[in-house]
Amino acid sequence: MADTSAYDYNLFVIGGGINGCGIARDASGRGLKVGLCEKTDLAQATSSASTKLFHGGLRYLEYYEFRLVREALIERETLLRAMPHISWPLRFVLPHHKGLRPSWLIRLGLFLYDNLGGRKILPGTKTLDLTKDEAGGPLKDSFTKGFEYSDCWVEDSRLVVLNARDAQARGATIMTRTACTSAERQGDHWVITLLPEGGEEFQVTAKGLVNAGGPWVEDIVRNRVRMNSSEKVRLVRGSHIVTRKLFDHDKPYIFQGADNRVIFAIPYETDFTLVGTTDHDHGTDPSKPAVCTPEEADYLRASVSEYLKQDVNADDIVWTYSGVRPLYDDGASSATAATRDYVLSVDHVDGKAPLLNVFGGKITTYRRLAESALEKLTAHLPMDNPWTAGVSLPGGDFPVDGVQVLIDELKASYPFLSDRWAKRLIKAYGTDAKVMLSDAKAATDLGEDFGETLTEREVRWLMTHEWACHAEDVVYRRSKLGIRMNEDQTTHLENWMQQARRETVA
Repeated sequence: MADTSAYDYNLFVIGGGINGCGIARDASGRGLKVGLCEKTDLAQATSSASTKLFHGGLRYLEYYEFRLVREALIERETLLRAMPHISWPLRFVLPHHKGLRPSWLIRLGLFLYDNLGGRKILPGTKTLDLTKDEAGGPLKDSFTKGFEYSDCWVEDSRLVVLNARDAQARGATIMTRTACTSAERQGDHWVITLLPEGGEEFQVTAKGLVNAGGPWVEDIVRNRVRMNSSEKVRLVRGSHIVTRKLFDHDKPYIFQGADNRVIFAIPYETDFTLVGTTDHDHGTDPSKPAVCTPEEADYLRASVSEYLKQDVNADDIVWTYSGVRPLYDDGASSATAATRDYVLSVDHVDGKAPLLNVFGGKITTYRRLAESALEKLTAHLPMDNPWTAGVSLPGGDFPVDGVQVLIDELKASYPFLSDRWAKRLIKAYGTDAKVMLSDAKAATDLGEDFGETLTEREVRWLMTHEWACHAEDVVYRRSKLGIRMNEDQTTHLENWMQQARRETVA
């Protein structure tokens, strides 16, 4: 057990994305006193802009990244058990055509995908007759054969928040809207200067420092820690479009275009389809806004339209988003070929206080990344053993196949809930949904109705338990209700939240 008396923290983490929150959770559970700062909202950048998948990365087999794929495949089921409210299995359909690799070669790749990770819960690959299977209905008639395999969905930004909540429950201090302006190594410890939004600078000390700044990881090394390093990050932009529902069944597709890029088309939020992603170098400035350009949207529409009977038009798009992936710069010739593996670099010259920089990583392997990060720090920070495998996140303490049971129980306890409302609450909060609704007997007991089943009770929960400060935090990261809500509703919610914050301070 580490000594917690000498400094404010044993370990301080910069960055409130999935890697930072995952490391903070793991370290807190090992007996370390942990602090974390995030300059904006949790999951504000990369960690809320993924394709929302726990997956091995089928296409990474082509780049011989077998270790990464195997680790990710193993993690799928570990994570699925720990968070069955925000993650669930999907059966992906890969239509085959003459432009793809031979059928036998694809089947071989899928065989490896089925068996590299010791699959136990998820069903294996099967061949589909698309002239008979429901998945063939929306496709052009030229697609007669396909393959169906397993991967998993995850609500990415909620995953980040739940890791932060669990870290806090285990003793961590989570400081959102708080920027790290500098970090200075002073012998055996760090002095970290922090600036809260609307407040004054203050300093904390820590025995070890983790730079999990995502797209800002290199900027933090050079401009906050002021350290020379030859390691660089490659910023790669991935854009997505959300369209009207393009097909009625619940199986997502994986399409391969003429340029060999892979595009997913995934059922999304009941009434929509998520299509992504692109791979474009984003330049070197992490503060440059990541937006889905018209050209990227056109590319995604055209890629899907190559497969579907009905073309996807520009007016079918209801929302777009884009994120910057901070990949380790391995010198690859293209953004698509750049490694998705993570690199953990520790600087501890002459026994001085350690700095661990996190480069790259996939959302699927965040838990293993956290374990690996702490393993590199054990020589400097004595800590307990790894513990997170199989331990549920908040609200996830129920069987992996128990979502419908929870929905039925919630409706029985709160008869005023509609089917959609109850399903949304369980898939966001799991067993915490009942804690949040508490003793409510009618919808009116939940306070103001902001639209689309969002009530005052839920917003207050998000503000007090999940660090939500603005309407955008609520409707685009803690949920995706912003796709359905109109501008007036969102503006009213923002005004209400700011008034509630002022009343709390007063």
